[in-house]
Amino acid sequence: MGDIRQSLLPRDVLSAAKELLYHLDIYICNLVQSGRQPPQVDSKTLELVEEFILHAPKDRNTPARRMSALQELQLLEIMCSCFQEQSRDTVRQLMFSALFSLQGNQADESRMALLGKLVSMAIAVSRVPILECAASWLQRTHRVYCVRLAQVLVDDYCSMVPGSVPTLQNIHSASPRFCCQFITAVTTLYDFTSEELTPPLELLQMIASWIQDDPRLVLITFLNTPLSGSQPISSLDVTPLGGLVRWCVKAPLAYRRDKKLALTNGTTDSEPEVGPLFSALHLSVLQVFMLLPNVLNEKGLFGRLALLQMESLATLTSDLSRLLDQADKHTHTSSADTHALSQLTLDRLAQALQVAMANGALLCSREDLRAICSRLPHNNLLQLVLSGPVMYYNNIHTPPLAFSPHTAHSPIASHPAHPAHAPHTPLATHPSAHPQYPAQPFITGMPFPFRPSH
Repeated sequence: MGDIRQSLLPRDVLSAAKELLYHLDIYICNLVQSGRQPPQVDSKTLELVEEFILHAPKDRNTPARRMSALQELQLLEIMCSCFQEQSRDTVRQLMFSALFSLQGNQADESRMALLGKLVSMAIAVSRVPILECAASWLQRTHRVYCVRLAQVLVDDYCSMVPGSVPTLQNIHSASPRFCCQFITAVTTLYDFTSEELTPPLELLQMIASWIQDDPRLVLITFLNTPLSGSQPISSLDVTPLGGLVRWCVKAPLAYRRDKKLALTNGTTDSEPEVGPLFSALHLSVLQVFMLLPNVLNEKGLFGRLALLQMESLATLTSDLSRLLDQADKHTHTSSADTHALSQLTLDRLAQALQVAMANGALLCSREDLRAICSRLPHNNLLQLVLSGPVMYYNNIHTPPLAFSPHTAHSPIASHPAHPAHAPHTPLATHPSAHPQYPAQPFITGMPFPFRPSH
């Protein structure tokens, strides 16, 4: 495509961009039809994209081309139509990659700016092909840029334009894949480390309603992604479970710290809906964990893939320790309120750890948990989880997994099958279990002390 540059130079910026999109579509269609594996857009074509669509100057002596706001809006409409009219997903994905895959150069800022506007428009006018391409982009791109895109969308739909939240909420039905990736990105972005990084109420309400209505939504990326190995460290997590656990656990103390809300058992008079929202979200996250045994077994990954990472939990417990220290120093609420908030936070942590371990999302030993929780104050429920030996299994009809090096840190990776008619049969240690982490016995008559967190 390098030979078309001279024909594009005399054109105005919008006409040149439109013409290049037309040729790019033809070029990628031919590339796919050639059967070349994997199909790859050449560097000359990427340079044309940067020059005539992203308007990065080809060299220092060439003045940068600029679009007016109206021309940019027209270009976005043309791009929406281009992706909508292209019927082959492979072509759409390659075209999106040619336009928006980060190249590590100065054009990346223009690339991100145009991407944010295009995805925002795609949400507004329900252009599903673009949302599907954006979902793939979020899977393969460094998390720093993923959270930047998420921030643009939250600003557009939760801050800048009043009453536009229902439009964003529709992505759940329009593109569940994009919705799942969006949840992962925003739970990575809003980590409660400051008031600015506390999720807006509208966003919280939307995500809580999505997951309550469809708990499997948060597993869509995982269910539809072949996992040949570990995820790149720089990418988003394969599910938003870690971020959602962080939200639910840190919320009471974080809201109190920011003096935005003085939560007592999760509620206040000024914002009565926030506490119950986090409680409902916490319950929904626990229900997602309880779906995992069947899902992981279907993929042959039970006991071999941790969807909740120890590194993120260690960061969470470290943050909690700091928040709890800060809570003790505040004087605008009583010590009884501070204690109630602290216990609520630790209760939620304990519940998440127990249910995640019991259902194969967290692969670690009790010793590992005690190490990362060592700086936390005493909590009865957390102490029970850390000391064991109570361990429940939902997948009681599943045959045991053979031991592999990937299961070495899992006390639940190797467990015996249960007869379908005897769900209360005590667990015996499976002969293939690692001796350092023996299978946990099941104690009948000792129920898991779940308490609603509100």
